[in-house]
Amino acid sequence: MLDPNSCYRALTARDARFDGVFFVAVRTTGIYCRPICSARTPKRESCSFFRSGAEAERAGFRACLRCRPELAPGNAPIDAVPDLVRRAVARIEAGYLDTSDVEALAGALGVTGRHLRRSMERELGVGPIELAQSKRLALAKQLLQDTRLDLAQVAFASGFKSIRRFNSLFRDRCGFSPSELRRGKEARAAGSAIPLRLDFRPPLDWDSLLAFFRDRALPGVESVTADEYRRVVRLGGALGTVGVWRDPGRPSLRAEVSMSLSASLVTIVARLRALFDLDARPDAVARALESDALLAPLVRSRPGLRVPGAFDGFESAARVVLGQQVSVAAARTLAGRLVARWGDAVAFPSAAELAARSVDELASVGMPGRRAETLRAVAASFARDPEAATAPGALDGIAGLGDWSRECIRMRAGRDPDAFPAGDLGLKKALPGHTIRQISQRAEAWRPWRAYAVMHLWMALTKGESK
Repeated sequence: MLDPNSCYRALTARDARFDGVFFVAVRTTGIYCRPICSARTPKRESCSFFRSGAEAERAGFRACLRCRPELAPGNAPIDAVPDLVRRAVARIEAGYLDTSDVEALAGALGVTGRHLRRSMERELGVGPIELAQSKRLALAKQLLQDTRLDLAQVAFASGFKSIRRFNSLFRDRCGFSPSELRRGKEARAAGSAIPLRLDFRPPLDWDSLLAFFRDRALPGVESVTADEYRRVVRLGGALGTVGVWRDPGRPSLRAEVSMSLSASLVTIVARLRALFDLDARPDAVARALESDALLAPLVRSRPGLRVPGAFDGFESAARVVLGQQVSVAAARTLAGRLVARWGDAVAFPSAAELAARSVDELASVGMPGRRAETLRAVAASFARDPEAATAPGALDGIAGLGDWSRECIRMRAGRDPDAFPAGDLGLKKALPGHTIRQISQRAEAWRPWRAYAVMHLWMALTKGESK
């Protein structure tokens, strides 16, 4: 539960660490804001505090046009909600309810619709439908203000099935129509790419993220320069590109998405936020890890270090399997061969595509037969459930997929901030003289942020900082 007094102190300080952690609604104006809003601080007695924009909207408040709450970073995966709710939110943010209903979502999570609704109401203050509507409106408001897509394009790109429903819900929640929001905005020329803004809680170690992706860039699919990440994306039968770079003037990343991918913008925004770990709480991570004598100087030297995520869960899981007992460069070569053989040369092959291949076919790209068997089994799991990385037990019992592999998949594809591949060779090098059991025991003090500790130790090894 939110502590109103603590929230008000953060509000008066405009503390960016709490951006997206809570929202403040002003009863005298009917507006809700981010805690970093530059508007005059309201009186304490006029404020109500909410856990999400959706909860504030449910209470009848409208989003501030100055601080734009729809751009606020989301909650970190570890923030105090049960695993069921966390997984439900992740699927809703990726657009699950744009094509399915709540009962289907609940079934995919292994519970009843009633149980899911009650769990989300209890933890978030809103149900799945209200959360999905809020997410659609948030993207719509961003597209209305930052692009020149016409209103129909905005509606469908945001996940709405009809323009009439889009206009009705928009006016009901915002107090004005979509065209009225756009009126008076500076015109931007329509082009071949859709611009997006992705806010985060500072600091963000962008250079380390780019270095990580640069070392693993998949030829023909990904490219990483000194300041930009770019990749080919295939979604919903459409092919296009996405480019991302740091905004030098604010705590945001900027992205450009091919117009051909406009129907998948909801999914793309969610995947980009996961890829760059933009919903992280760097203040909480640093506070937890600085108590360790080994980690403290590493945390101070790399403020805002993130855990690189995955744009596509199966692609990331497959590359973990390919990386077993080989170098990063060798794993990248094998992945490139899969792309050339079954991925139409510009995008990583789908889980269904690789699951349909024989073990001999997969092994022909240069991997041992047993590893090909493991890859095929992992592909089959993701073909059955695209969210297998976060589904409990979905990857259990797969021959050749040991603790190290499962933890690495949880760390990147599953966005688990506490994932910990205890037997990793890099950790053994960073902690010489420690057994796996001793490494695991020491890491207990790093919970629930062990994945961030792993990243600090890995990065230290690349720079020779770990002793």
